[in-house]
Amino acid sequence: MKCRENGISRILLTRIPMFKEVVIISFACQHCGWENNEIQSAGRIQDEGIKIQLRIQNKKDISRQLVKTDAATVIIPELGFEIPAKSQQGEVTTIEGLLQRATEGLRQDQPVRKIMDPDVHDKIKVVITELEMCQSGGRLFTLELDDPSGNSFIENICAPKKDPQMTVMSYKRSAEQDILLGLRADDDTGRDQTEVAAGPITQDEVLSFPTNCPECGSPCETRMKLVDIPHFKQVVIMALTCDRCGCKSNEVKSGGGVSEFGQRVTLKMTSKEDLSRDVLKSETAVVLIPELDVEVYCCSMGGKFTTLEGLLHDIKQELKKTAPFSFGDSARKDFVLQMKQFLQKLDKVISGEHLVEVVIDDPAGNSYVQNPYAPDADPHMVLEQYERNYEQNEELGMNDMKTEGYRQGSEND
Repeated sequence: MKCRENGISRILLTRIPMFKEVVIISFACQHCGWENNEIQSAGRIQDEGIKIQLRIQNKKDISRQLVKTDAATVIIPELGFEIPAKSQQGEVTTIEGLLQRATEGLRQDQPVRKIMDPDVHDKIKVVITELEMCQSGGRLFTLELDDPSGNSFIENICAPKKDPQMTVMSYKRSAEQDILLGLRADDDTGRDQTEVAAGPITQDEVLSFPTNCPECGSPCETRMKLVDIPHFKQVVIMALTCDRCGCKSNEVKSGGGVSEFGQRVTLKMTSKEDLSRDVLKSETAVVLIPELDVEVYCCSMGGKFTTLEGLLHDIKQELKKTAPFSFGDSARKDFVLQMKQFLQKLDKVISGEHLVEVVIDDPAGNSYVQNPYAPDADPHMVLEQYERNYEQNEELGMNDMKTEGYRQGSEND
């Protein structure tokens, strides 16, 4: 692409450990020395998009590894700088490499701009200087990675602990984003093709609708049922089984909406029998194990109806999935040792050898842990209700919700 001589592109289908399948394409020119590499996702598009915000505070943060798909948008708010989706190919690189590639792209046409449009040339020169300072670690900044496909990733150097500098949020894609990813036709009205018949759902009724397997993509069927949990509330359980690859999954949705208050459930394990307690974790809940310094984001595992043992198993798998650079050849030795020691501790908790305190914090108040003493209080479990803060209401979409006088605007129109 630089000297126009012939070269060879090498293509490799591989899997980033505990992450996703990808196609890596690499090219190196033996004539001029120009190199290029890109990455394309070989896995499925995730059910939700993902937005990652990382505060860069030192030189060590610049060397974090990063997976960026071609559908992702990169923003540096402090500079007013944005790399739009589709403007760059997907790649596996570091934050420093991402900034370097952006700088080279801006510098490429500067000689022409200097002659044709000196004002634009001078403005871009300032941006290039700022980006070079960010690369060298001489400037603090915030990196935002917004990927509707949900397949981008930034290394967590504190894994398996929560990274205090990084915020990860998932969100529902808009119709425009679905069209961009090829999930909808351009003339799609936005109506869900899996929409079930309107009308109330009874507890004895099992509804089903066609869908695709999340693992192999084969057509299969999702079943949905309304369940009444004693001493709690109604929930909707959605289960999928693929006859082709054997994939099984279940997801839980609240049947009663968002509660007036958030709820924090703290269970102090006192025996191995606590592992068999039923647990309902909603898609808005955060799971914490303070003794192991573990926090699993609400967007990581979705809603689940399982046992405490099953929830801990899922946490183990999710931590492996969300910390792909803590394994494999690219992982640093101290990270590998740290993760190995942590997984050994977690295995002891799962087997009942080590008893810990488990906290499920749900701002929507839709999570539940079985109380074997019901209707009496459980002496080993604490239920706390609390007022949600502004950020929690924002994530739940409560701040912009209008519950009174919402018809006035349409009537005036």
